[in-house]
Amino acid sequence: MALHLLCVGGEDHALRIPFLAALQNRGLRVSAAGTGAASAFAKTGIPYHQYQFDRFGVGFADRAAMGQLTRLVKSARPDVIQTFDTKPNLFAPLALRGSVPVVRTINGMGWVFSSTELRALAFRPVYLAMQRLAACWTAATVFQNKADSSFFKRHRLLGKSSSVIIGSSGIDVGAFEAAQARTASPAALRAELGLGDAEIVLTVSRLTVQKGITTLLEAAKLVHEVRPNVRFLLVGPRESEGPFAVGQELIEAHAPYVIATGARSDIPALLGIADLFAFPTEYREGIPRVLLEAGLAGVPIVASRMPGCDDVVREDWNGKLVAPRDPRALAASILDLLQDSARAKTMGQRSINVVRKEFDLNVVADRYAELYTQLLPRSYSSGWRPAAHSSSEIQ
Repeated sequence: MALHLLCVGGEDHALRIPFLAALQNRGLRVSAAGTGAASAFAKTGIPYHQYQFDRFGVGFADRAAMGQLTRLVKSARPDVIQTFDTKPNLFAPLALRGSVPVVRTINGMGWVFSSTELRALAFRPVYLAMQRLAACWTAATVFQNKADSSFFKRHRLLGKSSSVIIGSSGIDVGAFEAAQARTASPAALRAELGLGDAEIVLTVSRLTVQKGITTLLEAAKLVHEVRPNVRFLLVGPRESEGPFAVGQELIEAHAPYVIATGARSDIPALLGIADLFAFPTEYREGIPRVLLEAGLAGVPIVASRMPGCDDVVREDWNGKLVAPRDPRALAASILDLLQDSARAKTMGQRSINVVRKEFDLNVVADRYAELYTQLLPRSYSSGWRPAAHSSSEIQ
């Protein structure tokens, strides 16, 4: 009998379908729970359970969400629970209190440790206390970057639970390359977006202040003054981001050299026409998937020197790192690479093998499957082992 894994996340849980499918291919029985629509899971054969919590609020809604998770676990009867995102990482251990082993993945430190707002600063001691409490009922904690692992150890947030670093949720290299092969011609895509023969700086992100979009807009103005043929293409949701969203009027103030498309599903095609990928986040990321996609596409990257970004980008090797919230530094690095296209292309090509070797979905899935295997003596007694695995000792 296969081990049953319930993977719990938030509204964008559908992005982890390739990861969950890879675990299925290793012999696990996988189900999922999230706050997003079930439609994306309908074609996958992965049972999906919808529950609700407020990304932006605290209080009664959080207690209600914990109650929903408790009832869901009693009904689904998983052997191991895997959680992603800040609130699920807290909800599951606190709600279940050791009744089912929980593996939580810290995919970034979130708004509380990224923002300089007084609200965020005030909430940090509460967050630390909740993480220490959640650790009491956590079987293992996975970190996506070294900085977050060091932070948890320094602040004693792990309790007696084990920990391991597994970079990202993996990227399906084959599927990405197949999507690139299926794309429309670059000329057709440029015509659709009104880009003409412009140089393109692409950003794929939630359009929020915390993701550095305000900084990017200021940098875009500076770049435009020097290279007026450059177009900044912003791809990602805005309306769904509540109080964190950048105002539409601010984006429109930078037209026509800034074009916001909203969310799109053709990222491989867009990367195919990009001269540069900019990721100005002010957020403590895990490992940003978009950086892996840009790297696999061979596009040079300019990113903030933030946790997660500096696990992918090496200064002046496959891109450039700049201080967050510094539009002049961001503009200078963008101009530096645009003005030396040969050097930029060489940088972009270097990322391809890095992504293939360190962040391929199969590598990541093997490591997670091995982690669950190491928890089996405490959680399972059927003798199940993954169909394929690599050595990955937890600490």
